[in-house]
Amino acid sequence: MLIPLKRFAYRFYRSSSSLQYRLLRRFTPGGLLAMSAMSASVLIGLDTNRNLAHQIFTLLFSLMAISVVAVRRFRGRFFVRRELPRYGTVGEKVSYKITVHNQTSKFQKGLFLREEPADPRPSFDEFFNAREPGEEKRNWVDRTLGAYRWSWLISQKQLADLKDQSLPSLLPNGAGEVRMEFTPGRRGVVRFSRISIGKTDPLGLFSSFISIPDEQSLLVLPKRYAIPRLQLPGARKYHQGGVALASEVGDSEEFIGLRDYRPGDPLRHIHWKSWARTGNPVVKEFQQEYFARHALILDTFTSPGNVELFEEAVAVAASFANGLETRDALLDLMFIGDEAHCFTAGRSLASPDGMLEILASVKICHDRPFSSLRDAVLNRAPLLSGCICILLAWDDERKDLVQRLEAYGVSPTVLVLSDAPLDPQAGQGQRGSASGNFHALEVGKVKEGLARLSIR
Repeated sequence: MLIPLKRFAYRFYRSSSSLQYRLLRRFTPGGLLAMSAMSASVLIGLDTNRNLAHQIFTLLFSLMAISVVAVRRFRGRFFVRRELPRYGTVGEKVSYKITVHNQTSKFQKGLFLREEPADPRPSFDEFFNAREPGEEKRNWVDRTLGAYRWSWLISQKQLADLKDQSLPSLLPNGAGEVRMEFTPGRRGVVRFSRISIGKTDPLGLFSSFISIPDEQSLLVLPKRYAIPRLQLPGARKYHQGGVALASEVGDSEEFIGLRDYRPGDPLRHIHWKSWARTGNPVVKEFQQEYFARHALILDTFTSPGNVELFEEAVAVAASFANGLETRDALLDLMFIGDEAHCFTAGRSLASPDGMLEILASVKICHDRPFSSLRDAVLNRAPLLSGCICILLAWDDERKDLVQRLEAYGVSPTVLVLSDAPLDPQAGQGQRGSASGNFHALEVGKVKEGLARLSIR
């Protein structure tokens, strides 16, 4: 019974959203006001013998008809080019340029440019399975029909709020540029579907558009906080076989072969005999077998209502991924999504930007137990010198993970995020707490908490 009702609600929301989009796209604020007044005059002026409201309807209808006919004459051919930056970042202004070429012999003026994002409407499966933060507190009707959930899902996909920009007058076969700006409020992918060139009628009621398909996307990276310069605990360990193509820092190196010289290679590694034989500089290549390896563990297990808490955890993870010095060590980003994920950076293997790209798309895990993260981490524990655990709670399961890491000789740094201040004694009994490596971060005060961070 409930599924057909939700399907009906979904189709209604989808159709009404489409109608709303079309109205807001075509009619200016003045045009919408005129449409509202015209609709009201129809209701009031049904009895033409008792009032003159029908005359208002006639006037407004005539103005609207003139506006529509005037802009319907708008014609043109345009070529557009959007130049996006590589990344955007939550809370930081994104600016980019769009070039518009007039491909006609007609002078074009009074135009404006509008970015058309991809359709933000969710699929039925997304609508059916998603849970709006705080939805459990709503009444049965709101939970079943999901009106607030629909609005929330739409807002989650609308990462960019782009305003219309006036275009400079375009000479025949000439070009003009506009600069677009927006400040993303959430991480993820901003998807653009097309660029529209619009013109509004002289009365300012109705707009007509020429749309040019131009699909592109921009990755918005998580918010990041400044973190103090930290020295992570833990000694270097032996890794059989080393790390191929790692930077040349370590206690033990195993010769694996020869390769062409690359700028920055130390002179002591040049193989002079091969250089003399080939005429090209050749160096000896090594694998290092002793180095430090740390894990950055992100807890993705929380209820759908704790979106803000989870976003802060992702921001903290991004801050460490971006701020930790990884030239002399490896850093493994570990979390659970649809499966166990582990991404390694440092020592010339990969840059922190790769971790930030992954963190831009990480989501709350709904269908797996916390033990899946525990098992994935413990499988790598013998390789780890230390780890940073970014946790969304401090319960028995998470305490057990920290205790097991300590049993492997791994030095864990524990950061627990919460909506309210944690008990100062919450970390007592953990070796990490005794050494000052247990830290509670309260949502809304994360920046201050990280600024006071010290790891010993």
